[in-house]
Amino acid sequence: MTPNVIHLTRRPSTATPTNTPHDLATMAAHQEAENALAMALHYLRSSAGNIPGATRKAVQALGALNRLNKPTHTPAPAGAAVR
Repeated sequence: MTPNVIHLTRRPSTATPTNTPHDLATMAAHQEAENALAMALHYLRSSAGNIPGATRKAVQALGALNRLNKPTHTPAPAGAAVR
C-alpha cells in the first residue's frame, strides 16, 4: 500500500527579489540610516546624555537618507533626444 502523496512543483515567483546593485545600495543606505538613528537615540537616552555622539549619528543618518533621496539614473525613452 502506497501513501497518498501529492508531489508539488515549485514555479518561479515574480516576488523573488533580484538583488541588483542598485537594490543592494538602497538597502544598505536604509540600514545605515536606521542604525545611525537608533544609536543617536541610545546616546540621548543614556544617563550621561552624549549629545555630541547623538549629533554625529544624526548627521550620519541624514547622509544616508540623502543617498536614498537621490534620483536613480533612468534611461530616456527611445527617440527622446531626437528632434
